[in-house]
Amino acid sequence: MAETAFPLTKMNDDQELLLAEVRRFNEEIVRPRLAEMDREAKLDPLVLKHLFEMGLMGIDVPEQLGGSGMTFTDAILVIMELARVDPSVATVCDVQNTLVTNAIQRWGSEQQKKVYLPSLAANTVGAYCLSEAESGSDAFALRTRAVREAGKWRLNGNKLWITNGHEAGLFLVFANADPDKGYKGITCFIVSRDTPGFEIGKKEDKLGIRASSTVEIILKDVEIDDDRVLGEVGKGYKVAIETLNEGRIGIGAQMVGLAQGALDHATSWAKERQQFGRAIAGFQAVQFALATMDAKIEAARLTVLNAARRKEMGERFVREAAIAKWFAAEVADHCSSMAVELYGGYGFTRDYPVEKLFRDAKIGKIYEGTHFMQLQTIAKLLLAD
Repeated sequence: MAETAFPLTKMNDDQELLLAEVRRFNEEIVRPRLAEMDREAKLDPLVLKHLFEMGLMGIDVPEQLGGSGMTFTDAILVIMELARVDPSVATVCDVQNTLVTNAIQRWGSEQQKKVYLPSLAANTVGAYCLSEAESGSDAFALRTRAVREAGKWRLNGNKLWITNGHEAGLFLVFANADPDKGYKGITCFIVSRDTPGFEIGKKEDKLGIRASSTVEIILKDVEIDDDRVLGEVGKGYKVAIETLNEGRIGIGAQMVGLAQGALDHATSWAKERQQFGRAIAGFQAVQFALATMDAKIEAARLTVLNAARRKEMGERFVREAAIAKWFAAEVADHCSSMAVELYGGYGFTRDYPVEKLFRDAKIGKIYEGTHFMQLQTIAKLLLAD
């Protein structure tokens, strides 16, 4: 059966207007604060304020629930555009849209949607708490426990590497409610920051995407009512797997945007930098380096948009999401590295923008499923056909 056509490279008028606003935001608000946010490892509050005011923290949340009422693909396009200037800002937007609001829209009850989605779209940052010290690629080796006592759930444990944790007011926390059942005991809980026993622990001092906070979460006898269970008890593994499949498309979008930003800088530099009496853009070696970057970015962009298309149309997309994340991370790694090389000694200093993008790119091969895990997923599905 033929697939429905989808314009992978042509955007509609609404998308063009949306991305024009994002570009303006990038240039007027983000870029002037870029170096300081990276140096201080802190997101500027004004940046976050504008993300909410522009409707970028609830892009595909229905309008009747306070969101922008757009699509998953619109969210992916916004993430790409944000990452051209600062992948840290793109990460904040990405986690909010592809993980947190996405999970609540898909798995939440009607009451949960009415309670949580309006605030997430308007003023509340969300965080997704799955990883632990012994639970990285082996995502279901959770030690955080949820025990049912006196009509409530009591959560105890530690979560690590939680993106948006410093700014977040709402957390999706995965815990095992029945360890004897293995991964089938895992349950997802909606936890507010001000819940007694809930603490923000160590903030990580990272190589890249430094303005995007990554923290430890400490749970000490955190009491949760039944109406804070997202989905069904024991079905948290489905929430995790299926949400992360969609989130990987967002990571692919981050990496495409980052690579495009690196190419933008490298192209401008090549036209300006003079050596041997002419701009280095006049040398074939430099031209070929830029052309290779451009071709790889276009290919990565199409893999990401294709995965988003399949997700929106209800088609199988797990393989495509894994390919998108894996390939886009490869491209970001290559393009950011090449940009540093084209800048020469200047590129190796923090006075020029490509050094930051080089550092930011490395996380693309690590979070929301490592490079090896994406290849494992691709191979598994390939061999199953």
